[in-house]
Amino acid sequence: MSEADGAPTDDSTWAVHFPGNLRWSNAMQIVKGMAPYAAVAMDEVDRVGRRLKARAALASEASGQRGNSIVRAHSASEDARKRAGDTRPEPGSSARAGQEAIPPDEPDAIKWILDAMAEAVNKEYAAGNRPAWRDAHAKAHGCVKADFKVKADIPAELRRGVFAAPRSFTAWIRFSNGHGKPQDDRIRDGRGMSIKLTGVDGPKLLAQEAEAKTQDFVMISSPAFFIRNASDYVSFLRASKYHVPFVFFMTHWHELRAANAIVEDKGGEVFEQRYFSMTPYLLGERYIKFSARPVDCGTGAALAPSVASPPGGPDYLRDRMVAWMSSKDACFTFAVQPQTDPATMPVEDPTIVWDETKAPFVEVATIRIPKQRFDTDAQQSFCENLSYTPWHALAEHRPVGGINRVRKVVYEGISLLRHKLNQSPRVEPTGNETFD
Repeated sequence: MSEADGAPTDDSTWAVHFPGNLRWSNAMQIVKGMAPYAAVAMDEVDRVGRRLKARAALASEASGQRGNSIVRAHSASEDARKRAGDTRPEPGSSARAGQEAIPPDEPDAIKWILDAMAEAVNKEYAAGNRPAWRDAHAKAHGCVKADFKVKADIPAELRRGVFAAPRSFTAWIRFSNGHGKPQDDRIRDGRGMSIKLTGVDGPKLLAQEAEAKTQDFVMISSPAFFIRNASDYVSFLRASKYHVPFVFFMTHWHELRAANAIVEDKGGEVFEQRYFSMTPYLLGERYIKFSARPVDCGTGAALAPSVASPPGGPDYLRDRMVAWMSSKDACFTFAVQPQTDPATMPVEDPTIVWDETKAPFVEVATIRIPKQRFDTDAQQSFCENLSYTPWHALAEHRPVGGINRVRKVVYEGISLLRHKLNQSPRVEPTGNETFD
């Protein structure tokens, strides 16, 4: 998963970590070596799949409605939707047939995923080890204060939510590694960029944070996720439980390629990488994805990568951030990609990259990170206590698709658990924070 508090534990983040330490040509060798274990794991995976389908059939027969109390408890209430002026149809309704659609087995799958992850977190920290880290994107290179400026020339149909009118927001941006535990920066990994805008009026989708004045945009340095839906996520986590996650990829080669792409080397500066939402969202009535692209702060032109230099120590990405921020600003453009062809740009499959030649990105904002010192103990502590989730959002920016529905339940549940273990309250920033 992307930057947040909720994601699989060490074994189950394997696909975001392990592929980067193997050459693609070695894949079949691994499969053959795991053959004695594969049958056992697949029997267990099949057993869980049958159980979930049976439950789904009963639930569907009993109610004929989407979801159940598990997911509804974490869904935006009708009151929140009305307060936000959100009159769009519910997901899966006929108005969005063929677009956003909730499979009948999804609610049970999401509950299973949350229970499995919560059990793993409690087990990991049962001996009193602290702090309880995020289980994805655990290592932050730093949180920096930035100016997020909405452009004035946005097409009318995209002027929704925070992009409704030209203005500037103060933002806190967290750059990170993707792995579930802090590790050496020289190990190939996905890199995260998560943006939290402050001063955002209007009710938010999460009931516990409905009155917060912040809006999150969560991204990683690859355009596709490696799991299609909640059901596949259960299969993957089950295989991971038996330390044979490659069993899942034996029948999911497309997903393995996506996992491998996440950890491909993309350069040695976090300010020179491009970041993607991976999963789709609404922008008003449109399905979109979004991306942040590095640009030259002076000209606005695409930023040419610096001359590659060998990685330094285990924290070299933070070291290079410190060096950059001590002498100059860093800049990005923030763009959205409206869906133009539902047949080839699915909402329910985030492993599929939407073709930019058919659905070009449209710039809607600029990001300027002024030079600053960000590596003080106080600011690092502030950074660790922040929570980022795709669902901390206005209704106009609602996340869509099965993986986002998983994230909603899991991110919130694991975030609450992590802060409880750390005895640290969840507090949204104001943008006025200062650190010595």
